[in-house]
Amino acid sequence: MFDFVDYFAGVGGFHAALSGLGGRAVQACEIDPKPAAIYEHNWNLKPEKDVRELARHPELIPAHSVLAGGFPCQPFSKSGRQLGIAEDRGTLFEDVLKILEAKQPPVVMLENVRNLAGPRQQAAWLRILRGLREAGYRVGDRPTVFSPHLLSRALGGAPQVRDRVYILGVWVGRDRAMTEIDLDPVVPHTAEEGWDVSDWSIEADVLLPEPPASEIQRYKLSGDEIAWIDTWNELLAMLGDAKLPGFPLWEFAWHQRRPNGYRTMPAWKQKLIEQNRDFYLTHRSAIDAWRSRDRDVPLSKFPASRRKFEWQAGSGERDLWKHLMQLRPSGIRVKQATYAPALVAMSQTPIFGPRRRRLTPPETARLQGFDPTTFSFADQPDSASYKQMGNAVNVGVVRHVFKAFVEKNADDIAACGPAGTSILESLGIDVPLVSTSVAAS
Repeated sequence: MFDFVDYFAGVGGFHAALSGLGGRAVQACEIDPKPAAIYEHNWNLKPEKDVRELARHPELIPAHSVLAGGFPCQPFSKSGRQLGIAEDRGTLFEDVLKILEAKQPPVVMLENVRNLAGPRQQAAWLRILRGLREAGYRVGDRPTVFSPHLLSRALGGAPQVRDRVYILGVWVGRDRAMTEIDLDPVVPHTAEEGWDVSDWSIEADVLLPEPPASEIQRYKLSGDEIAWIDTWNELLAMLGDAKLPGFPLWEFAWHQRRPNGYRTMPAWKQKLIEQNRDFYLTHRSAIDAWRSRDRDVPLSKFPASRRKFEWQAGSGERDLWKHLMQLRPSGIRVKQATYAPALVAMSQTPIFGPRRRRLTPPETARLQGFDPTTFSFADQPDSASYKQMGNAVNVGVVRHVFKAFVEKNADDIAACGPAGTSILESLGIDVPLVSTSVAAS
């Protein structure tokens, strides 16, 4: 058994993954009281409140073999302001570094949004790598990015497209860490060999038996939501076999003339206006007939986001009620009901068309790799559960990437002494006969 600490713990995705590999959480930290309560409810461990306090007082941190944490992603997320390390939450990584320098666990595993390793956050990415190396941890320049839908059922995958960056380092001492940087990603960003991602099925792999009648209404669509979907379904029927474009359809842009203010719009918006205008002129007869239909609520009175439509379901079935949908600020997005888009910490819970309802919190837990027969949301509101699943790390991916990293770095992990060998023994990996001086050489 190896000991680990679980920082920025949320409801315990790292806990579920690492404990499943023989780990024991000796400390957790989560500042938000709602996920902290769910963490304690499920794992019988009360999280500390503040990583910064622990960084100031490392004597409060027990010895451990692995430091794990999904440090705050909002400073780096595309849905945020993308201020990176300039934002207060972005500097929490500095506290992680202080803890690593003080405790020197053999392995560190961190998770964040893919955007962290993108061009807009290059300064933050390089600062993170440099900080880890200065603390003595070998990390490669090339990011490890992986998604649960790329992993088979047998290895703990899940039908959710959720690319995340995983940063893993092994303690080798500063001198080696600063020079051994030309490393491949821990795992490639490709489907596991022999696995076909189209084999996923939301119905077979995610859905649970229908909730009782007293609860099911919470997940059923409202009358307005059904009307929005039915209205777009009418248009698809009237378009017949016409190819649906890959760009977002904006009903309010379907006119012969360009809108007022067109020339002052940014280039990306001008392009979408032109694409939608061309689409309208090509299918004007069907669109005008669709617009003129009598409805209780006219199209012009739909919320702006419901006058937008994104078809991402390919060239097959055109009935929206056969697909997976999301009601997003960018429009009604439609995908085949094979695998789901990434859960987010906002009210965009996927709608499973055949059952005309949203996924339930336990079903979103399955998308994140939690076992719904043992993991509990207690009696908290659904809105809190959806938010927590949107923020969670995926259990299966953490387990997959961590195992691959340990196997690749067994020699240096063993060189860290008993704390390192405990990881190898827990994972059933033969402990190499290496000198404990190797890591510091």
